[in-house]
Amino acid sequence: MIRCRGQWATAFLWPARTGPTPRRPTGFFSNDRVSEGDILSGHFDATRQRVAATGGPILVLQDTTEFSFQREHPEKIGQTCRVNSGQDQDGRFRMHTVCGLLMHASLAVTTDGLPLGLGAVKFWTWTKFKGTAALKRTINPTRVPIEQKESIRWLENLRRITELFGDPDRCIHVGDRESDIYELFCLAREMGTHFLVRTCVDRLALGGDTTVDAVMGEVTVQGAHAVDVRDAHGHVSTTEVELTYRSLRPLPPIGKQKRYPALTLTVLHAREREEPADRPRIDWKLLTDLPVLSPEAAIEKLRWYAVRWKIEVFHKILKSGCKAEEARLRSADRLVKLIAVYCLVSWRVFWLTMINRSAPDVDAGIVFTEREQEILDFLIPNKPPILPGRNTLGIYLTKVAKLGGYLARGCDPPPGNTVMWRGVVRLIDITLGAEIAPQLVGN
Repeated sequence: MIRCRGQWATAFLWPARTGPTPRRPTGFFSNDRVSEGDILSGHFDATRQRVAATGGPILVLQDTTEFSFQREHPEKIGQTCRVNSGQDQDGRFRMHTVCGLLMHASLAVTTDGLPLGLGAVKFWTWTKFKGTAALKRTINPTRVPIEQKESIRWLENLRRITELFGDPDRCIHVGDRESDIYELFCLAREMGTHFLVRTCVDRLALGGDTTVDAVMGEVTVQGAHAVDVRDAHGHVSTTEVELTYRSLRPLPPIGKQKRYPALTLTVLHAREREEPADRPRIDWKLLTDLPVLSPEAAIEKLRWYAVRWKIEVFHKILKSGCKAEEARLRSADRLVKLIAVYCLVSWRVFWLTMINRSAPDVDAGIVFTEREQEILDFLIPNKPPILPGRNTLGIYLTKVAKLGGYLARGCDPPPGNTVMWRGVVRLIDITLGAEIAPQLVGN
């Protein structure tokens, strides 16, 4: 063993020999025989089983997140974007390239927001689509083939999810304004699945002599819905949005009208009547292939789109809990494998947090082993004592949250992801100590 900069490292001395040089041992993340797909394949299959065991519609939340790193050799990882670094002494703007990776994930959740698992994950860097920006400067961006754009990831994940779950009619693919892609709508129709996206493109409609916004501007208000909003200071209040909806035929981009047909879709607009003083006005324009024939159906679609925030929570756990951006691996192939492992951990924490709210009365054995239940009962006894066999999942998840700092007062909301994360980490450490302690003391 050699001590180098405060860390222990093993020195391998190979004897002189003829023939091929022996291969040095490699770590898990540097093993060429392991890919991020191999790491996630078992989880994808388990997600499929959970979806099959769940009734009702399944919301497939798609979104992209960025992982930024600081490296001495950024070319080994790749780049995500170029940002303005300010002005130099001569007043010229300085640009620098951000080293990092991009991840596009599809998270399957119930309409109540219970995360069932990931169904597709794609990693890439901006380098792969570097020529697209230059191409858009010479021709109309709508004429650039979708296969040459980063937007292709939305179509690839939709196709992957549809093939994995095998029940396309139950799935509603939910995305933000970045998913407002006409090719995505056509692929969804081709594969027999559905979508609900926030639109940002004012497409031509009807016979091509008007636009979607112009048509919707003539629709009278058809309903209202009260929603809870939070301002910049975290204060929650209730406001009312006006609902308008209509079925019409948006046309595909002019440069692609020979390739894609016009589709009959539903446009749903939810907007506050007046501009608030302390926050931006709620102004959602949603596009879906699902029928909306009543105010109740419109409210249902609004609630489904609001669930999209769950994937943002998943990304927060991935970065703040697992601290994925603090990883010190120096190449992209190793980092994507590590992030794939973190995806499994992040989903697990998220699932524990949400199932405590949606199904607290199920048997605790679906999550905790008997040993873990014994440890939790020893650390946090039940008050008053609970009869054997009556301990539910909610009771043990609350104990885990208490390990993470949750006070469990009567006025406290259900435990969140942060205290669940800390509690799970402590439980794992304590369980490991309980397993090895008898061997160390000789009992």
